[in-house]
Formats: sequence, structure tokens, C-alpha cells
Amino acid sequence: MGSSTSKPEQSGYQWKASGTPGVSMPVLDSLQSSPETDASRAKLLETQIHARVAEELKKLQKREADALAAAHDKIAAAAGKDTKDGKDGEDNANPTRFTVGKEVDALRKKLEERKQVRALPEDVEKSRSVVIECLRTNDRRPLDCWQEVEDFKAEVKKLEKSWVDKVVS
Repeated sequence: MGSSTSKPEQSGYQWKASGTPGVSMPVLDSLQSSPETDASRAKLLETQIHARVAEELKKLQKREADALAAAHDKIAAAAGKDTKDGKDGEDNANPTRFTVGKEVDALRKKLEERKQVRALPEDVEKSRSVVIECLRTNDRRPLDCWQEVEDFKAEVKKLEKSWVDKVVS
């Protein structure tokens, strides 16, 4: 018991098709005797894919570098036109710490002005609080608040429509 294997050893792959193969026997023999395995084919395919990806990456990097160089050239040309038009080119080409600080402060002020949040109209706020209260009372059954949610959506839709009308006109 246990001194011999239960399955006979096979030296290689044996064809186990129900019928005759659709290819000739020399082709089958060459496939069976080939040292190439699935793993080696997969590894070869993976290296080919890596090579193609690296090649495409180099192409993309070259294209981006060319685009960046073109953009720098355009900026340099625009700066050259500004100095020819009579503007002070030294401030644009070599900004001082003071001028950069002033620009940063101006940008900060603009950003602070945009951050202002306006208070919601009373109808929207009331509808919002009704939805919150309903969800708190029905914390195990939030679908019971569908009517309150629909009312809130309608109020928000009115607010959006009035804002769009105000912006468009």
C-alpha cells in the first residue's frame, strides 16, 4: 500500500479527442514535442505588450513636450509683443516679490467674494426642515417621507428656475 502511484506517469501530452484530429500527425507531434509552454507564451506576450506600451508612452511624452515647447514659444512671443507695444516688459518678465504679493492679494479678495453663500428663501428652508424632521421621526422607514421630499424638490426647482430667469434676463 502506498508504494506505487495510483495513476500511470505520462511523459507528455497525449491527444484525447473522440475522433480523428483535423490536423496531420506531424503537426501534432511537433506541438507535443515543443518546449514552449503556456507560461512561456504568456510571458512572451506580456513582454511584447510592455514594449508596445513603453513605445506609446514615449510617443505621448514627446508629443506633450512638443506641445509644452510650443506653448512656451507662444507665451514668449506674446511677452515680446507686449514690450514692443510700450508696456514695461521688465515687470512681466521678472516680477518682483512686491508685485507678485499684490497679485496674490487681489486674487484672494476675488476668491473671498465668490465664497459668499446666500441664505435660502423661507419656502425652501421650511421645506428642508420638514424633510429633516420627517426623516428623524421615521428613521427606520425613510420611504414614508416621499411626499416631503417631493415638496422639497419642487421648491428647489422653483428656486433654480427663478435664478436661471434672473441670469438670462
